[in-house]
Amino acid sequence: MKTKYILLFAFLFLFSCSDDNGEENYQKIPINYEVPSNFPPLTYDLSNNPLTEKGFELGKKLFYEGRLASDGIVSCGFCHEQASAFTHHGHTFSHGVDGNIGTRNTPPIQNLAYQTVFMWDGATTHLELQPIIPFTSEIEMNGNFTNAITMMKGDATYQKLFAQAFPDGAINSENMLKALAQFMVMVTSSNSKFDKYRRNEVGGNLSADELAGYAVFNQKCASCHATDLFTDNSFRNNGLPINPSLNDIGRYRVTELDSDKYKFKVPSLRNIEKTAPYMHDGRFFTLEAVLNHYSSGVVSSTTLDSSLSQNGTLGIPLTNLEKTQVIAFLKTLTDYQFLTDSRFSEY
Repeated sequence: MKTKYILLFAFLFLFSCSDDNGEENYQKIPINYEVPSNFPPLTYDLSNNPLTEKGFELGKKLFYEGRLASDGIVSCGFCHEQASAFTHHGHTFSHGVDGNIGTRNTPPIQNLAYQTVFMWDGATTHLELQPIIPFTSEIEMNGNFTNAITMMKGDATYQKLFAQAFPDGAINSENMLKALAQFMVMVTSSNSKFDKYRRNEVGGNLSADELAGYAVFNQKCASCHATDLFTDNSFRNNGLPINPSLNDIGRYRVTELDSDKYKFKVPSLRNIEKTAPYMHDGRFFTLEAVLNHYSSGVVSSTTLDSSLSQNGTLGIPLTNLEKTQVIAFLKTLTDYQFLTDSRFSEY
């Protein structure tokens, strides 16, 4: 009986030590991020923010944390919904605190670690700085770093996660943004039917219409929607008629160069089937409407992209058959594994 009590005491002692000092004894488990073979190299420098299990876990918690917003509700995940490829499906403009509505459509956040510039107008060029824009926007989250840090310092879960995720364990804005970046790096979409086709994997057989659409796409669309990321990270005026109620001048807001007026970042087309409405102002609700714009709706202007004005012809000539085939191809870019991956889900 005496031996039994000694063993029980030893077990409770070990359990107590493990629980109380878990932050000190925790061995950081790295995440080995592998670039898909059909992707270009990463642009985000992982050496300055190595991926770890707890860093990712912290970033995920922050991504879905409503208490970061002034109303305690609007998190990053409020507008970036996983089932819609982390967009706000069906909403023309982004929504924010107190029922505020922005002036631009919510962009997807997939594959951001491969991009060199962020937001529709390129307001930032670093992934760790990108969350600052919606976080501090009075229309979106209306957040405040001082209040956010105070909240996290008073939360036992955050205390533990920060201690486990970073060498200094500090609960500060730098580590908060690094954790969010780790989550966003991991939010990678690379397992669509098209990806399997490109990598000669099982499930990658494209139909005749899909292959024909891919050929049309390569001929008429791939100069802007380049590589298997389907964006060249450039800014272009794609001939949209100006919305007089917004008069959004795009990239000009950042550079103040006349040559950048009405230019917006070329979006990736991955999971495009799930991310309607389309364009920076969400004016088109179907892929058919998007292709109709390029074939017959392009408006000339001084900054119109040269690829949309060739030999006196505006737009991209597309027959009805070609439109059907291109849409069939675009649907092969839907990554169902990505849309349902529990690693990225709130619950």
